[in-house]
Amino acid sequence: MKKTISILTVLMLLLSTNLMAQKVSGNYDKATDFSKYKTYQFVGWQKDSEKVMNDIDKKRLREAIENEMTARQFKRVESGADMGLSLYIVVDQKTSTSSYTNFYGGAGYGRGRRMSGGWGNGYASTSYTESDYLQGTLVMDFLDESSKDLIWQGVANGTINEKAEKREKSIPKAVKKLMKKFPVDPVK
Repeated sequence: MKKTISILTVLMLLLSTNLMAQKVSGNYDKATDFSKYKTYQFVGWQKDSEKVMNDIDKKRLREAIENEMTARQFKRVESGADMGLSLYIVVDQKTSTSSYTNFYGGAGYGRGRRMSGGWGNGYASTSYTESDYLQGTLVMDFLDESSKDLIWQGVANGTINEKAEKREKSIPKAVKKLMKKFPVDPVK
């Protein structure tokens, strides 16, 4: 079941310190010459993705992207760019289950045991838990603005950490991790 929530929660997934299972991937057209691109512009959100994001986190996300692109010597412009950037966010409600069986041993088997049949009086206890969590996905698409062809797509997904106080640091870290898959490295 898809659920619309605040991006602050979505972006927490993208690199909170406790997100060991976060996955990022990038894919691009190998024939694309990225050296011909110098500028980019934000072309919008896909399919109402902006509705899950508050204004503060929109700004944080855009600043994080701008910092990563500036580090790669790309300049953001309002119009007439070489590349367009669009963002897409999906949030799914998930449930995890776990169980644990603890066996408490008995008297054992063999002579000298006081039980008929030889087996002891052990028993087992099993605990079962279900936990609801949110799985979030952020997709970044870079398009060649003249042809409108997709030239790079980056995808990050993982479990969302809903602690709001970590957003300010986690959003830039998430974007940095995702942008490591971009075919142009930061200039040192």
